Amino acid sequence: MALIIGLTGGIASGKSTVSNMLKGLAIPVIDADVIAKEIVQKDRPAYRDIVRTFGTGILAEDLQLDRPKLGAIVFQDEGKRQLLNQIVHPAVRKEMLAQKEFFLQEGHETVVLDIPLLFESKLTALVDKVLLVFVDDSVQRERLMTRNNFTKEEAEARIRSQMPLGQKVSLADEVINNNGTMEETKEQLLYVLSKWNVAVKN
Repeated sequence: MALIIGLTGGIASGKSTVSNMLKGLAIPVIDADVIAKEIVQKDRPAYRDIVRTFGTGILAEDLQLDRPKLGAIVFQDEGKRQLLNQIVHPAVRKEMLAQKEFFLQEGHETVVLDIPLLFESKLTALVDKVLLVFVDDSVQRERLMTRNNFTKEEAEARIRSQMPLGQKVSLADEVINNNGTMEETKEQLLYVLSKWNVAVKN
């Protein structure tokens, strides 16, 4: 029986680090963010819907979406963020499920769906187990400010747009505490996988 794991966390929680560790263990990871970028490429159906909804002011010179411009609009306006999500999420979900089927057909017994907004988007029905990558608020804010060159206010606005990590802890099947070193994070990951009887190739 295949096991579908939902990997989630918050912005700058270190979820990508854990995702890369899983790939290193030869477990296929389907990344919702990567798919979300692909489906909004110029002339894809979701791209056309976004331009129709938000206007041509969100386009760059090459007519691709100007992500920072669109981000500036939707992160300040909850209604507009919901509109964007209504376009992007169904298209992402469809592509993720297609890729999951492909990996299962290939004979993989474990497939990871890397979905940052797993709880917010109510997608837990797509997975058998939820693995949450957790960091303290202060660590999350510092990492985001450093990584994206954000002011404290910009970082906090991004963090506030998601469900608090503390709230996600009670909803997850297992939690990896990513406040420490990479080694500690990997150790926790291997422990969870062995608990779930996932065979790994080190």
